[in-house]
Parts: sequence; structure tokens; C-alpha cells
Amino acid sequence: MTSARVRVMALDDCERVSEIRVRGWQSAYRGLMPQPFLDALDVAEDAERRRGWFTRGDGSVRNLVAERNGRVLGWAAYGPYRDGEVRTDDGELYAIYVDGAHHGEGLGRTLLEASLRGCAAAGHPRVFLWVLKENAPARRFYERAGFRADGAEEPFDVDGVRVPEVRYVKDAAGG
Repeated sequence: MTSARVRVMALDDCERVSEIRVRGWQSAYRGLMPQPFLDALDVAEDAERRRGWFTRGDGSVRNLVAERNGRVLGWAAYGPYRDGEVRTDDGELYAIYVDGAHHGEGLGRTLLEASLRGCAAAGHPRVFLWVLKENAPARRFYERAGFRADGAEEPFDVDGVRVPEVRYVKDAAGG
């Protein structure tokens, strides 16, 4: 197996990133979110929204992809922490997804480490992230990487169903 290369996402990557993200939601959140909602997720619609965000963005959100042999296998996005609509000095990992056929190959860890380095380079002292409370595999992944739940919890509404999220934090420099 060749090692993955992490690079800044390009506009041409939107379709593949959306495919990874939508399939990731449909797999990871099965049983945690309403199935009709997950079934209705559409790669083409997600890609269209992603292209819009990508072209209208102010540069504060960084999108990275992990690729092997020229094929995008994972995606991460990070930037300033959002406290409601207010951005703070801290960073936030907004998303990290890996193609399900490549779980366990270290791609998620590689994207996470690149995101943490990016947050540290941007001067963010800490990095926060939100994860579904019942998503035990994701919580273990972040805990192994040194993140810790800080006690904050928020409901996330999906088709009228409250799905709680918990917040994790870690020093951006790795502490």
C-alpha cells in the first residue's frame, strides 16, 4: 500500500468529496439519525452546495483531501471555531470523512494531524470539534488522538429528531 498524500482541496474534488461525505453519513449515522433522512441524502445536491461554498468562501475554512495514486480517499475541513455565528481565536475541525473501503488505513489520522498542524500554524491555541454523542467509533478515534470531551453538549435536530452532539477539545500544538 502506498502512503497517502494530503493536499489542499480543489474545486474539481467537490463531487468525490461529496460522495465520501454522503456515504459516510449514511454508514456512520445509521441508527443514530432518521433513516429516511439518510436515504434522501444526494451526492449531486451535496456537490452543488459544496461547489458554491468553495467558490464563495472567504478562505477561513481550509479543506484538505487525502489521495493515493491520484484518487481522493478522504476529506477534512477546519477553520476558526464558531460559537454560534461568532468566530473565536480557537480552531475547529468541522469534518473528517474517509471512503468506507479505506477505513483503518490511517487516512483519518493523517487528515487529522494535517488539520491540527494547520490550526496551530494559523495561531489557534485549541481545536474543538463536535461529534454525535452515540457515535462511539468516532469518539474513540478522537480520544486516541488526544481529544477530550469538555462537558459541552448540544442537540442537533434532524427531521424533528433531536440528536445530541458532544464537544471535544485538544491543544492545537498537540498537548
